[in-house]
Amino acid sequence: MLKTRRYRFLLLVSLFVWFNAAGAIAAEGNSRWLVSPELLKHAKLETVWQTDLLLEQGESLKDLHILGNRIYALSNRNYIVSLDRKKGNVIFERSFAPVGIRIVGLELYNDELFSAFGSELVEVNPEFGTESKTRRLEFAVVCPPARNKSYFYLSGTDGRMHTLRAEDKVQIFEVAADNGSMITSIIADENFVIFGTESGNVVSITDDAPRQLWQFDAAGGIAGAIVRDGESLFFASKDTNVYRIDMQTGDFIWKYQTEAMLDRAPRVGERLVYQHVRYKGLTAIDRESGKLMWRVQGGVDLLTEAAEKAYVIAKGRLVVMDNKRSRQLYSVNFAGVSKYTASMSDSKIYIANEAGRIACLKPVE
Repeated sequence: MLKTRRYRFLLLVSLFVWFNAAGAIAAEGNSRWLVSPELLKHAKLETVWQTDLLLEQGESLKDLHILGNRIYALSNRNYIVSLDRKKGNVIFERSFAPVGIRIVGLELYNDELFSAFGSELVEVNPEFGTESKTRRLEFAVVCPPARNKSYFYLSGTDGRMHTLRAEDKVQIFEVAADNGSMITSIIADENFVIFGTESGNVVSITDDAPRQLWQFDAAGGIAGAIVRDGESLFFASKDTNVYRIDMQTGDFIWKYQTEAMLDRAPRVGERLVYQHVRYKGLTAIDRESGKLMWRVQGGVDLLTEAAEKAYVIAKGRLVVMDNKRSRQLYSVNFAGVSKYTASMSDSKIYIANEAGRIACLKPVE
């Protein structure tokens, strides 16, 4: 079960940076920075905070997650550190799962953090990191779980989506795609649930019973999560297309065909949809028309949007794109950055390295 690793001492150094004292910064040198102030200045960025985690020998930072007002840093030993998103100070730290067990999703619903690993569903208090509830399941979980006010929804290795009552984790019903395909993505609303399959089905059912509302079929499996934005669903398919469909009816709106089989979900921004395409880079698609707007060769993912600009993480560099004119503005060396998490809710950039140095950056207006 989840236990605090008490023998481990976490050293946090929160650095609040305002570049009014340029001489003092120069005297200290740049080795302390994930990205030097000089490089950030060129990209019209500045550091909001920087935090160093003291990791144990052989331990490295694996993933960063944004949930609500927290940043969650997960190590390769399944040790998790919760950081305040605004200031970078630690909220809690603990062992989240046994070493070597795959954690499937890290999600937040109201005042509960929840996740699944192996055959367990775990709920954690996000303020204190204390485990509130654990439910051992009769199946291993395939994709990140989802929930609404009344139910948890979990995809099992048996090809079914299992619906558990939130209050006591009693199973209410289970459902499978007509073709028995594995369920790889779930979205939960208070009135309906939508799931995608490895055969390309997107199915909407009522939240409290296996009654189908609509079904949309793509020619290839759903790649990564289905993304809900407003009244639309966006998803990538292994048939090489990025799709937009209506969330209420399942009606087709548009699709954009890429040059390769897709392997991850798109990022949905204010005006553009960003899709990584293997061997091509990051492709930006107009949200309304589904037409190509620009591409960053070697681009890996979107970090954030701000003031009609897109900040793209590429191989060893940060590329800043002008979304209004569909052209590159500038790029800077990001060779020290190996971990990141995309922020679609604010204009901040959250980056890190495997050694556990985490930084929050913001554009300078």
